Amino acid sequence: MNNKITVLKFGGTSVATPERIRQVAELVHDKKKQGLKVVVVVSARAKMTDALIDDARSFSPDPSPREVDMLLTSGERISSALLAIAVNARGVNAISLTGSQAGIITDDDHTNARIIEIRPARVLQALDEGKIVVVSGFQGVSFKKEVTTLGRGGSDISAVALASALDAEVCEVYSDVDGVFAADPNVVDEPMKIRELSYQEMQEMAEAGAKVLHPKSVEFAKAKGTIIHAKSTFVPDGEGTIIKNLEGRIKPRIVGITSEEEVILARCRDEGHAGVIAQVVDSLAAANVKVKQISFSDVGDGVTSGNFIIPEKENYHIDSVIPRLEASFPGTLHISRHFGAVSLIGAGINDRYDFLLECLRLLRAERLGPASLHTTSFRISALVPRERVRETVGLLYEHFLRPTALEHIES
Repeated sequence: MNNKITVLKFGGTSVATPERIRQVAELVHDKKKQGLKVVVVVSARAKMTDALIDDARSFSPDPSPREVDMLLTSGERISSALLAIAVNARGVNAISLTGSQAGIITDDDHTNARIIEIRPARVLQALDEGKIVVVSGFQGVSFKKEVTTLGRGGSDISAVALASALDAEVCEVYSDVDGVFAADPNVVDEPMKIRELSYQEMQEMAEAGAKVLHPKSVEFAKAKGTIIHAKSTFVPDGEGTIIKNLEGRIKPRIVGITSEEEVILARCRDEGHAGVIAQVVDSLAAANVKVKQISFSDVGDGVTSGNFIIPEKENYHIDSVIPRLEASFPGTLHISRHFGAVSLIGAGINDRYDFLLECLRLLRAERLGPASLHTTSFRISALVPRERVRETVGLLYEHFLRPTALEHIES
């Protein structure tokens, strides 16, 4: 008997219909037949979370974050119960558990909670009884006994955190694509598939808009050395993409182009030595707004300029927050919803100035700005007009990542 634990995660498209749930049940059963102890983490069915958010907004433009968490967690509970029923129908013993029943303990930051601890006693007991355990992803419980959610894409976090807590060597993350691609296949025609990524590269891609994994899930994997294998539910024997520790084994490179089509740029001009900027930060925190980046600098004569980059999709209540912010800071805070973000990702990407210079040259030649640009050791990100995000992704991909471009870059 193989006592190894394997953790499988299935996204919303994988459980979208009864037929797909049956397909997942068969895949899970096959793992069990290999003698493995199987834990499955599931997302809500495709588009269910958005539908629930729309339902909440039909009653209030700014619903209580606590009640939003109570509402949204129902989507994953439906998926886990249906999959457990489908597995049981195959003659295999399965049990569904909520995040709290699986021992996922979080802080009390509603709609964006962070996992503090995992106490998987009930999961281990069910595994010892020979059961397949199906866990509702995206959710946990705080020390105050409140139901919480982990943010958009949080089922990835649930899966990798459980894999780490259960000492599983690999967490297999299944979606509707076979691995991680160098660009979104819906934007770029036949992009290259990436066979291996470092934890940091994957985390940066996720932070910058790649939808395969949640960035916090990669944090858990990196801390414990858990390998993530991104695969397709519909091609389960495909090679997928392996995400693991590659530190010190890769030279400066570009591995992918990612994008977010809907970001908000808030610009603040402060003539009181960052006093207004601090007040804006306080207001964003009080309104529970998730901010991707904050930067400010002294532009002389006692004036400080600040930029806030806010992801629209991660802030379900942003439509009600913006008018309040503009009313609170008239003349000093200017908010634009006309931009999207496009990023080049790769280890040591800023060890070589040519990547940055080529990116700026291409954007300016096509009159794409950028309105704002920032870099990390793994990323170059630019804000461009929202209606031209896809065009920009294609432009950068063709220049940096088509095989003929790669030969030029690496020479």
